[in-house]
Amino acid sequence: MGRRKIEIKLIENKSSRQVTFSKRRTGLIEKARQLSVLCESSVAVLVVSASGKLYNSSSGDNMTNIIDRYEIQHAGELRSLDLAEKTRSYLPHNELLESVKSNLEESNVDNVSVDSLISLEDQLETALSATRARKTELTMEFVKMLQEKEKNMREENLVLASQVTRVLFVMFLDTN
Repeated sequence: MGRRKIEIKLIENKSSRQVTFSKRRTGLIEKARQLSVLCESSVAVLVVSASGKLYNSSSGDNMTNIIDRYEIQHAGELRSLDLAEKTRSYLPHNELLESVKSNLEESNVDNVSVDSLISLEDQLETALSATRARKTELTMEFVKMLQEKEKNMREENLVLASQVTRVLFVMFLDTN
C-alpha cells in the first residue's frame, strides 16, 4: 500500500498539528544533513514554531559561520530591500528635517500630538538607518577596492622580487 497525497492546508486539530510539525521538522533537518554529507556543503536550517520556539540545525559548518557568510554575501540586498520599503512612505531627508524643526519650535511645541512625535521619531530612525546602510555600503566598496589594490601590489612585488633575484643571480655568475 503506497502513501497517499495529502492536501496542504492548516491542520485544525492542535494536537495533530503539533505531531506533524515535530515529525516534519525532524525530517527536514535529516534531509538537510543528508544534503550536507552527499554534496559536501554547509547547510543551515532555522524553524520557528507557531508558539515562537526556535529550532536550528547546521551541518558541514557551524550555524554562526553559515549565517555570517550569508550576511556578508547578501548584506547589501537585505539592507536595501528593508530600507527601501520603509523609506518609500516617508519624506525625503531634507523635508523630514524641516518638519521636525517646525514641529519642535517653541511656539508650536504645545500643539504637537504624541502620535505625531512618534511618527517623526520613526521616520528619523529610518532615515538614520538608511544613511548608515549607505555609509556601510560605500565603506565595503572602498575596502574591496583597497583589497584588490593590495592584491595587485603584492603580485607586482613578487614580479619585482623575482626580477631582482634574477639580476643578483646573473651578477653572481658574472663574478665567478
